[in-house]
Amino acid sequence: MSESIEQGLGGRRILLGISGGIAAYKSAELVRGLRRAGAEVRVVMTRAAGEFVTPMTLQALSGNPVRQALFDPAHEAAMGHIELARWAELVLVAPASADFIARLAAGMADDLLATLCLATAAPLLLAPAMNRQMWQAAATRANVATLQQRGVGLLGPAEGEQACGEVGPGRMLEPDELIAACRCHFADGALSGVKVTITAGPTREALDPVRFISNHSSGRMGFAIAAAAAALGARVRLVAGPVALATPAGVERIDVEDAAQMLDAVLAGPGDIFIGCAAVADYRPLAATPEKMKKHAERLSIELVRNPDILAAVAALPERPFCVGFAAETEHLESYARCKLEAKGLDMIAANWVGERACGGGFNSEENALQLFWKGGAEALTSAPKTLLAHRLMAVIAERYLASQ
Repeated sequence: MSESIEQGLGGRRILLGISGGIAAYKSAELVRGLRRAGAEVRVVMTRAAGEFVTPMTLQALSGNPVRQALFDPAHEAAMGHIELARWAELVLVAPASADFIARLAAGMADDLLATLCLATAAPLLLAPAMNRQMWQAAATRANVATLQQRGVGLLGPAEGEQACGEVGPGRMLEPDELIAACRCHFADGALSGVKVTITAGPTREALDPVRFISNHSSGRMGFAIAAAAAALGARVRLVAGPVALATPAGVERIDVEDAAQMLDAVLAGPGDIFIGCAAVADYRPLAATPEKMKKHAERLSIELVRNPDILAAVAALPERPFCVGFAAETEHLESYARCKLEAKGLDMIAANWVGERACGGGFNSEENALQLFWKGGAEALTSAPKTLLAHRLMAVIAERYLASQ
């Protein structure tokens, strides 16, 4: 990770809000990590948060008094809530419960934390944490969309096993992921005003009206890269194949189905940096049948033709952007990646294992590891959650891009 990202919290003033939820137990490690990164941290808790973690613990870790009550004569005589709102350079609410998100979306100021969020001019980031059904509920989705339209940043949630025993989206991001997001927030300007176009997810190549050729790409890595690029101040266009993922805050999203549509969308605005993260189908049927194919013969042959190579097409443009490709390999990772780097005329390539050598990473996983290659250099990004990995990757891309200007 570049030094600017690693040292990005020295002396920064971060107000950490903690709402009620089992994920509040992670807040102690989050405070420690923020302090270790050089930030000054003040903590404000809701009354419900105090049922999961004690103010005494957070006061000892932050080195500052922990505030809970809006009506506290010892502080409010000097308008303490306004003082805190002005003090903060960044407000991070982690965990942000469904209840807190709903109150914030409604503009309520019925406790100290909600009041601070309304009274501050500092950027506001939320790290949602709740049961998967609560996260997917229509009311929560509407509240989140409202807050994003107002410029509130969303960090997560992640998917996985939850305290209730269910599995799905709703887990709060881990402390190191949240700290990385804070670092990138304060590094915004590294790519300020730079236009970045990113492709993500699979493509679907139609066989008939109900069947298609596709792959296992979830789009998570591309969406995480889009969020990380936006955090660095870039103007991001995300060209997404068919995936069910929330659009990162501050990102323009263009939805497509097949490779031809993706190519058209990319060429409409390739930007200053192009990151080809999508798993584009290499082949498509010569002709899709207009009616559903019926099951008659024991065997069926379908003629396939090559799809356009989006990455190569962008790299061959007369005024080409800085081009970053991806290579998912089952063998000979470095040699295949460097061959692709050279053959397509790329500036950088990010390679990762898939299949048996992926060790839990790759398609449809929450974590991954990358090997970065460029002419005359390389860097290894060790296994990490994709959200954190994306911030590390964007730090390297920003460094290489700026050096090329």
